[in-house]
Amino acid sequence: MLGIDERLAAIRGSSDRKRHNARTLAALTTNPGCARRAILDAAGVHKDKIAARVGHPTEIGKMSKIAVLRGTFFEQQVKAEGGAEMLRLLRAELGLPIEQAHYEDLGAAEVDATDPRSKREQSNESRYQLTRQAMRMTAGSGPDAGTMFASPMLRIAFGGVWVYLEPDLVAFQIGDKFHIVEIKSFPIIDEVADPGKVAGALRQAAVYVIALQNLMEELGRGRDLVSPEVLLVCPKDFTNQPTAAVRNVRKELAVIRRQLERMDQVREILRAVPQEVTFDLAADRQGRPTRSPADLKRALNQIPARYSPDCLSNCEMGRFCRSEARGSTNVLGRTIREDLGGVDSTSMAVALATGRLRPTDDLEETAHLLRTIYTMRADCLQGAS
Repeated sequence: MLGIDERLAAIRGSSDRKRHNARTLAALTTNPGCARRAILDAAGVHKDKIAARVGHPTEIGKMSKIAVLRGTFFEQQVKAEGGAEMLRLLRAELGLPIEQAHYEDLGAAEVDATDPRSKREQSNESRYQLTRQAMRMTAGSGPDAGTMFASPMLRIAFGGVWVYLEPDLVAFQIGDKFHIVEIKSFPIIDEVADPGKVAGALRQAAVYVIALQNLMEELGRGRDLVSPEVLLVCPKDFTNQPTAAVRNVRKELAVIRRQLERMDQVREILRAVPQEVTFDLAADRQGRPTRSPADLKRALNQIPARYSPDCLSNCEMGRFCRSEARGSTNVLGRTIREDLGGVDSTSMAVALATGRLRPTDDLEETAHLLRTIYTMRADCLQGAS
């Protein structure tokens, strides 16, 4: 039997391994029980290419040029002039007692051209070592260091490889804690922001917190030195004026840690996957995939999925899995699926609700609930007419 690394490489095929980032790691938490996603992500499969080949292309991860430019401009505005705007937010918006702060840009590590590794990988590792050195010095400089770091490079072990992560702007130390800052270009209007976008930003920030906690443990300082409270910076109302809010990500930290531990146990998940399964998209001389869509679908069907509507906005395979789950209670969402425990299809739910199917003893309570809801619906429709 192949080793874990060889097995994952065989599943990936001839394609380069997908480079994960904080967004893709955070997205893992939205459906932790999905074996299909666990295998594809651990192997580094390019799910967007697989989805397109089987006829379900995705827009996940793609941003318009305008959105990219807006986000870049806002980030540059916050970090301009040595983090002057950031310092203003820390003082005025949050009332933090920072009299002065040192600002250091960690995004300019030099690359040794003689190193045989790729420039990108070497640059990431060089910047990580630079960040490690800066954090070690600052962690031992006392509680009043007030230091801000632009573009620190962190890392997390995932699927047997290092995933390098770059927080949007800075990690800063105030008192005896380090904090993560997450900058987003979606607005906070009248102190309210889009809940979905805020949730996604906090999941990403939690990934950075875990990576910084791991670094502190490497340095022998302990993860408690990193605060679970993160700073979310967004435009205020309909302007580009930055505003800040503090959010606690303890819940997100727990969920992401569980999922990362689960990915470390991917060997157990692989036991149920046939040895011949692969998602190789080897191309011909014209650059076209030689794998037929039908053959690729058969390979996908060998790994069980756990679809929920959230997958459409968090996983490149969401549209394919939705078409595969059509007619099952999975398409109704996780909450309804759990409420209808034992009812696997929408046709079965309708049959129980209308009395056309006699429930077994273990489904009697569920059937009673469905009949009650069906009767209430009928009464509402009759009253409306």
